[in-house]
Amino acid sequence: MFVSINPATGQTLARYPAHDAVDCHRLLDAAQAAYRDWRDTPLAERLDCLRRLADLLETQVDRLADLATREMGKRLAESQAEVRRCARVCRFYAKMAPKWLADELVPAETGRRLVTFEPLGVILAVMPWNFPYWQVCRAAAPLLAVGNVVALKPAPNVAGCAAALEAVFAEAGFPQGALTVLRLPNAVVPEAVAHPAVRGVTLTGSPAAGAVVGALAGGQVKKAVMELGGSDPFIVLADAVLDNCCLAAESARMRACGQACIAAKRAIVERPLYAGFVDRLAGLLAAHRPGDPLDPETTVGPLAREDLLENLDRQVRQSVERGARCVIGGHRLPGPGFFYAPTLLADVRPGMPAFDEELFGPVAAVVEAADVEEAIALANATQYGLGASLWTADTARGQALARRIEAGMVAVNTVLRSDFRLPFGGVKRSGYGRELSRFGLLEFANIKTLVVEDA
Repeated sequence: MFVSINPATGQTLARYPAHDAVDCHRLLDAAQAAYRDWRDTPLAERLDCLRRLADLLETQVDRLADLATREMGKRLAESQAEVRRCARVCRFYAKMAPKWLADELVPAETGRRLVTFEPLGVILAVMPWNFPYWQVCRAAAPLLAVGNVVALKPAPNVAGCAAALEAVFAEAGFPQGALTVLRLPNAVVPEAVAHPAVRGVTLTGSPAAGAVVGALAGGQVKKAVMELGGSDPFIVLADAVLDNCCLAAESARMRACGQACIAAKRAIVERPLYAGFVDRLAGLLAAHRPGDPLDPETTVGPLAREDLLENLDRQVRQSVERGARCVIGGHRLPGPGFFYAPTLLADVRPGMPAFDEELFGPVAAVVEAADVEEAIALANATQYGLGASLWTADTARGQALARRIEAGMVAVNTVLRSDFRLPFGGVKRSGYGRELSRFGLLEFANIKTLVVEDA
């Protein structure tokens, strides 16, 4: 059973029956039948469905956002922005797919040499709870544009959002099976990966989940894309503008109550600015107002699940035990729901959970660096490599230093955000493969070579 619980109150919202192995095979067989029709649908018609989907998402923003906020606790304004972003990514691929999927002619002495881009089949999408619409749409829009179909395995606590999306896709004119929701317990996921119709797997989640699902896909010789989170460094050099950096750090850290894969996780600050940065950021975090995420006055909502709250509290306590200084917060808030006080940990070093692990929640970790070289070394001293940002008055120097950071994405003097035009993904235990941009469009395409000689 998939149970949806309101994290602001702890009350159960709905229960959804799980699919067993028999259901899994039945639904994937139906998805394969849908794929055979969808791959032969002209590109223009496929893209019309994406445009209609964008229109529907925009007209249903309030309904969908309310559901997401009730299921996973994100502030209503953030949920509304998420739905609108889904509409924009659908329009983006509807606009760019004709150019990016057009045959490429390679010059040849005789005959013709072509590179074509064709679909693979059913793609299993194992998706998280923190962006229950965006994570699905940013994967599904390019997959469906190419001609693949999507089998969505949602996180159990956002099964309602998954069902709502499935209905909107159907309303937009996608054939039944183009987006199929599989409410699979973890024990049934191997059945899905092994199903003959499934030709690839895309997963957003933890390194532990990625290791399991990636191994399953590899064992079946199936393409996989893994986005596995990160412990993104937020590097502040001594010549940076302190107020700008603190405001950006607070914004980057607290998005979705700190439950975003590219949220700034470790602020690494050069010594001349360190004390001022800690004081200023502490003041910004202390000004937050935790509360009902449906209330427009609330600035930070609850964590999505109680087990996540308990793990975050463990990370904070163990970090303090190992020498971190808790400047503000550091505790669960009283009352119903899964609320944690906005927290700042200073004097964080390697060997503490706040440095070594991904912090998913409203906790900022600040690390002092003696100089630029130590700042870069600390930034790279992590198992993760998703994103990073670096702040300096010398932009050229910042760009040169960005090349030394081991991450899939680095921003200089701005907060890192996903951009439809640019590839999104990481290195090391943050995963492999790319989403968004043309790179994401072609991850699950058969890049086929055609060699044609005149008879």
